[in-house]
Amino acid sequence: MKARLLPFFFLLMACSPASEQNEAAEVLKQPVNPPIDQTSSADTKTSAAQQCSLVLGFDAWEPYQYVDVGGRVAGLDIELISGVVENIGCELRYKQGAWVDLLADLEKGDVDILLGASKTEARQQFAFFSDPYRVEEFSLYIRKNDKAQAEHESLGEFVANGGTIGIVADYLYGAEVSNLLDDPDTSGLFENAIMGEINVARLLDEDIAGFLEDSFVGASLLRRKALSELIVAQGIIIQTGNVYVMFSREGFSQQQLESFNEELQSTKESSGYQDLLTEYAY
Repeated sequence: MKARLLPFFFLLMACSPASEQNEAAEVLKQPVNPPIDQTSSADTKTSAAQQCSLVLGFDAWEPYQYVDVGGRVAGLDIELISGVVENIGCELRYKQGAWVDLLADLEKGDVDILLGASKTEARQQFAFFSDPYRVEEFSLYIRKNDKAQAEHESLGEFVANGGTIGIVADYLYGAEVSNLLDDPDTSGLFENAIMGEINVARLLDEDIAGFLEDSFVGASLLRRKALSELIVAQGIIIQTGNVYVMFSREGFSQQQLESFNEELQSTKESSGYQDLLTEYAY
């Protein structure tokens, strides 16, 4: 989650273009095909959207949020949350920037919404948090032909057999990884990188036996780089916590938050919610 990704955001956060990162130009929302079941009529949505206008800040982080080749703001989180926001009677504009700058903008009220956030006491002083809208998880990736590493059932077993694991510096991977990093007997089996793509190269060069990556990011990375015949998910998955939407207290009310959470719950219960997750997972 974003609480741990500041080093990686010199080109994305976890995951992408560098030149686009530092641009703070606002982009008017482009039409997207609804990824979930919609119950409101088109006329109702058009009328409701005139009631408020919100600025959603985003940084380039495929496949969650990014600008596609047609200049449209897209991604899993964008598709999911934009529909919920529209259903509470608001229209969206987008502002791209680096995560640290967007956080400051949200505190000042220049940005109303940030996605993919971790909840902290410090942030709760200036932001509302939605109910969780997905769970962050990391998968272990290995070379497709590495049958020995494919047999392990836990990270502890993986490193106990000498398997080196690539990680990104300053990511939070949960208690299990933290314990292995704190243990002198296993800490040396973890290799730090400044970005996930470096771990991909190290794995292909056989410098490491596997690497940990956000499950959706990993799937997107393998798909974009056509590496699915060389690298696969080993099967070990680590869930590290819930992911939330942040709202600025300067531009969003408690009543709007309650409406958002109601719509979010309806979305999560719809048939299209799991379809959307599945679409981005492969």
